[in-house]
Amino acid sequence: MTDPYAGQTFADDIEDNADSASARLDREADAILREGEGHARPLRRAVREDAGRVRDWGQARAARLRGSVEDEPVKATLYALALGVVIGLLISR
Repeated sequence: MTDPYAGQTFADDIEDNADSASARLDREADAILREGEGHARPLRRAVREDAGRVRDWGQARAARLRGSVEDEPVKATLYALALGVVIGLLISR
């Protein structure tokens, strides 16, 4: 197979400018990240903490719902029946 780039390469084609705009932005971003290392949470820890909060919230809501159903089972059954009828009517359309 042949090389798709058949042109000749010159040393002037290679840009190795340490003061280019992207190099400056890279250095500034690195400085910002080093500066805020004590303040930013690692992503894995942040996700674990958020997942824990969601789990606690879900468990509290489930316990509250369970208590409501145990207190008034007939009312909960009628709500579930009505919701099932509404969903059934929407699906049948």
